[in-house]
Order: sequence, then C-alpha cells, then structure tokens
Amino acid sequence: MDNGRTRIAFVLMIGVAGTGTATAEDIPRTPNGKPDFSGNYDISSLTPVQRSPGLGERLTLTESEAEEIRLREARNIETRSQASDPDRTAPPVGGSVGGYNYFFMDRGTSAVRVDGKYRTSLLVTPPNGRFPPLTERGEARRNGLYGFSKRNTGPAWWRDRVVGPYDGPESLSIADRCLFSLEATIPIYPKNYNNIKTIVQTDTHLMVLIEWMHYARVIPISASREEARHLPPEIRSRAGDSVAWWEGDTLVVDTTNFLEEKWIATTLFGEPSPPADQHVVERFSFQDAETILYRFTLESGDWETPYSGEYTWPATDDKLYEFACHEGNYATGNTLRGARLEERQVAAQSGGAR
Repeated sequence: MDNGRTRIAFVLMIGVAGTGTATAEDIPRTPNGKPDFSGNYDISSLTPVQRSPGLGERLTLTESEAEEIRLREARNIETRSQASDPDRTAPPVGGSVGGYNYFFMDRGTSAVRVDGKYRTSLLVTPPNGRFPPLTERGEARRNGLYGFSKRNTGPAWWRDRVVGPYDGPESLSIADRCLFSLEATIPIYPKNYNNIKTIVQTDTHLMVLIEWMHYARVIPISASREEARHLPPEIRSRAGDSVAWWEGDTLVVDTTNFLEEKWIATTLFGEPSPPADQHVVERFSFQDAETILYRFTLESGDWETPYSGEYTWPATDDKLYEFACHEGNYATGNTLRGARLEERQVAAQSGGAR
C-alpha cells in the first residue's frame, strides 16, 4: 500500500499536558489575522500511540532514552535494507510470506517532542497513556466482526463461516480494498508510511488531505462555536461531519455524525467502523512557526472513558503522493482467486463442498 516514497458534542480535553504554543508574533498568519496552517507536514514518529505498560504514568523520556530510540531505528534500517539472500529457501507451507521490505517503510527517525520533551506515547489520558477498557458494547462490536488478521491455521479455515472474509470484494475490509483508513483520518495517527498531510486554509474552510488513503477532509470554519452547525443526524459519513471555530489562536474541530456500518472493518486489523455516537474534538495550534501541535479527544459508548492524545506535526518540503494502493489493482482479484482455489482443493480432499 505504499506509494514508493523513500524517506529515512462537547468533549473536555481531560488532563492534556503540554498546552504551550508559539508566541503570537512568531506564527504565520492569514490576511485576516488568523494562524495560517497551510502547508505540508510529515507526522511520522517512532513514538507509539499507547505507552509501554512498564512506564506507568511517566509522560516523558530522557534525552538518552530518546537517543537510543533513534539509534535503534537507524540500526534497524541499516540491517533490514541489506540485499536478500538469493539462495534462501521458500517459507514453510502455511507460513507468512512477509510483507514489504524496509525500503518502503517511513516510520520516522525520532520520538515525538512536545514543549521540548520527548514523549513516551501519543496518548496522554488516561494517565497511563493507554486506551481505556472497552465497554460491553465495544467488546460485542469487535467480536461481531469476522477475522481479518486471523493466522493461517490450515487450508480454507474460513469455510464454516456464514460470512467469510474472502466471499467477495465487499467482504474484504475497506482498508484491504483501499477505500478508507479511520486511524489515518480521524483522529489522525502516524502510520508505517504515507505520513504526509497537506493543509489548505481559507477564511471559511480548512482542508486536510490525508495521504493514506488519499482522503480529503473539508471543514467549514464558523465565526464562533455557537454558529457552528452540524449536518442533520441522518446525514453520516465514515469520517463524520466536521465543523470548526477559533478559540484565540487555536482552531477547534468538532466531529459527529459517524457512519456505523455492520460487518465493516476500517483497519487492516479488524477494528469496526466508528459507532454512531462517536464524538471527536481536535485542536490545531502552533508550537512554533514550523510545527503544529495537534491534540484530540475521543468519546464513544465503546470505551469506558474518553481518551486524549497530542503530538507535533513538523513542516516539510516533501510532497504528498498519490496513494497507489493494492499494487496495480491485482491484490483483490488474486486474493479471491486464491481463496476459491484453496476451497476447491479442500472440497476435493474431503469429498464435499462448502
């Protein structure tokens, strides 16, 4: 799914640290005096979304710990960029054939730094920097999805399922079909590659172009929170309906009206579509003239409590590329052809059919 670029409702912002922003005279501004976020930003980062459990409620890393993370990734890039052994054997039957080589990865070169301190995670609340527990509804929604990342446990392991993951194009996840990726779109998280975001701002709208999967969020900006109006609740979309307003030099983006879809996974790992009651608040401000501080809070009935995160978006001269997905449009067809072949082989061996 890489494009081939090579580069080494009202939700409180509960307990979000690091709210410092650039001084008013330092930041770029539009002719009407508002902060101007227009530009390209590379959000790649080696900081995990969730904090390692062993770090507890520790928010920051030491300089030496951050340096070790940088060196570890540099060693990883060097090691995994070596030429493959032409005499290597085939993977074991039923085993993983692997994915992209590291040439296509773009995970960044350092941990994220907010207010001069390296962070242990992008999430800051709950205080342990981890997603809160799922509610019963959240568990049930995830259990209701058929597996997209199930390990290969034998030939045609899906044959006994009423709805199988390879029944047809529509039964593949929308991430596999390169239609939409929720976690790259809202809230916006760094990924293994395709981390460029392009912002175009006018007096009345903010457009955020998401490289993965080339999704454009066009957000109207109102004069005040009171004047910001969402679409009627019956009008919904996968990324929801976003409206925005200014609070000083911070642009607040409020998103509701998410489209809840049955049997739909929005990530490669089988996360369900956002629930209808999901509510996301994002805040864009400048940490300095070249760096956006992006903060978000998400609330939904799938989680026991809201959770919040923050990290920086450094400006870049790199360009956003086309997201040329599933390798020339062959992967979907080949996936289905391979599933039919395996089903026929199993049926012939067992003397029956699915």
